Amino acid sequence: MKVLNSFILAGLVLSCTACSEVLPRQRGNLALPQMALTTDGQEFALRQHTFYSKESGAGGYGGGGGGCGCN
Repeated sequence: MKVLNSFILAGLVLSCTACSEVLPRQRGNLALPQMALTTDGQEFALRQHTFYSKESGAGGYGGGGGGCGCN
């Protein structure tokens, strides 16, 4: 039981040390193209536009309005 508690404590200590605050001046070094969710921004925008045109709605990306043109 004592060994298990020491492993749990060691795991908690190691997991807490992995978190660190990123300063605004350091964010440019961390923003690598390989880390982007989409590799081509224009293609992503075209696919989203096509999806919204087919589905007649916008979801999750901040689009407002109900499709009636009254927004």
